[in-house]
Amino acid sequence: MIEISRDSPLLFFGCGNMGRAMLDGWIAGGIDPAAFIVIDPMAQSLPDGVSHFTDASQVRRKVGVALIAVKPQIFGQIAGQLEAILSADALLLSVMAGVRVETLRAALPGRRVMRLMPNLAAALGKSPLGLFDPSGDAVLRGEIEALLNPLGTPVWISEEHLMDAVTALAGSGPAFVYRFIDALAKAGEALGLEPAVSEELAKAMIDGAVDLAVSSDTSAEELARRVTSPGGTTAAGLAVLDDGLQQLLNETLRAARDRGVELSKPD
Repeated sequence: MIEISRDSPLLFFGCGNMGRAMLDGWIAGGIDPAAFIVIDPMAQSLPDGVSHFTDASQVRRKVGVALIAVKPQIFGQIAGQLEAILSADALLLSVMAGVRVETLRAALPGRRVMRLMPNLAAALGKSPLGLFDPSGDAVLRGEIEALLNPLGTPVWISEEHLMDAVTALAGSGPAFVYRFIDALAKAGEALGLEPAVSEELAKAMIDGAVDLAVSSDTSAEELARRVTSPGGTTAAGLAVLDDGLQQLLNETLRAARDRGVELSKPD
């Protein structure tokens, strides 16, 4: 059984934007801050109770569960430090884009390894959580789901190479949505709205539209149809938006996916 507590802490190796979102989500979900250890020389203003070290050599205990949340390019530099503080049968959750299970296993032999791709909404408990588990252990998967439930919705991925697509859609996706919101607000400005008013309208519209889509069993395609009256204002806008939108998004996700593939290759 995976237990996260003061006596059995979860180690964050790296606590940048993504790591911090997960830390905040777990604490908001009721886990004691003292159940976490953070190793990150740059981390600041961590929640009270979280143990913070700037270097792995400062940690004087073995840990049984670790989250690797560093940039994939530096994993080779920190693997030895992580190896020194992991228990022999430690469970590793890696959120590093592109770093394959075989790479993790080679650097940290004997440990149980899973790949995880969340996004920043983990801080609110609303992140999709793409997961790949090479073991196929149903009991372990159930324990992982229980651990991750405070952060959002776990989704198991059947083949590891598809984690690059998960990263593109669910991991990078929020940035694409934020750009879309910003573009909508700027388009409203171009029509004469005050910048602050246009941004407020764009955010409120997105918030309501997303809530409706998530809470409804109706497809997004059908919801769009219901908003659209033949010959009306929405139809006029969609006539422009639909001219190239799907191709643009296909190319956007493909570029993000391909970068994940590149990150998996040795230098």
